[in-house]
Amino acid sequence: MGGEGPWLATKVTIAGGALYVAYDSGLLGGREQGSEVLGKAKAAIPPAVDEWVKYFGFELPAFPKIGFAPVEAWNSGVHSSISALSSGPTAVGDYTNQGLQYLKDLAK
Repeated sequence: MGGEGPWLATKVTIAGGALYVAYDSGLLGGREQGSEVLGKAKAAIPPAVDEWVKYFGFELPAFPKIGFAPVEAWNSGVHSSISALSSGPTAVGDYTNQGLQYLKDLAK
């Protein structure tokens, strides 16, 4: 337990730095701003990888093309969360009734 201090500080620093970069670049803004930043990142990453390949002199496998729309992912996540929250009271009632029935059956 005595040697965890430096590692914890390092992890907190890295996490804080990542959060700052995400906030500063606009990833934590609205969905339009996040989509714009993601588009810029998609455009900037391949040239950077090409430069690294030339510098280090080895070949990387081709990156798969992924059709990812953050707006759709966000909307489906929100929809799933709201759906789960809206069915929560009904599910709790059903589980309560099942539990009471189980206890009644045990008491027989």
